[in-house]
Amino acid sequence: MIAIINYGLGNLSSVKNAFDVLGIQSEITDNKQTIKDANKIILPGVGAFGYGMENLKKLGLIEVLQEEIIGNKKPFLGICLGMQLICKKSYEEGEFEGLGWIDADVIKFKTEQGLLVPHVGWNEVECNLNSPILIQGNQKQTFYFVHSYYPNIKDESMVMGWCEYGVKFPAILQKDNIFAVQFHPEKSQTEGLEILRKFSNIT
Repeated sequence: MIAIINYGLGNLSSVKNAFDVLGIQSEITDNKQTIKDANKIILPGVGAFGYGMENLKKLGLIEVLQEEIIGNKKPFLGICLGMQLICKKSYEEGEFEGLGWIDADVIKFKTEQGLLVPHVGWNEVECNLNSPILIQGNQKQTFYFVHSYYPNIKDESMVMGWCEYGVKFPAILQKDNIFAVQFHPEKSQTEGLEILRKFSNIT
């Protein structure tokens, strides 16, 4: 069973519906025992970084996530804000500490280049097909993005997919049992659903 973490931010039902379409068991939950019993964990999210961290703290979820993902090496997938929350720090509407699993600061796209922010829509991602969550054979895959901030990654060897929007930024990260995507696989049709399916098969 895949636990989809409910911390008050995110398109939880869209992620759950995607797994339902794939015939994969998942549950939206903020229950610590359910998270411990799950085989895999997903942290989705739409919204501000500071509120995300505040809600995780209020619900007492940081400790159980740390234990299951960092301690017990349970497969984890962060989606959009969920990707950013695993970074060390964010500068969205202030300065906020993140979970710190990935050495990266979350920074905003610069609008000086005439870019529309937030970055919304379909964009091509240059993929490293060594990642087990990606469709093999398609180095360039297309996904749906909605975000104004992105991780400024320190160790580029963790980047399994790059996207360009005025700047080249990480769209897919992988570190041991931790996977994260800046786009929304649940809204990205065939290639996005394949990421969710392949993640569900990781042991």
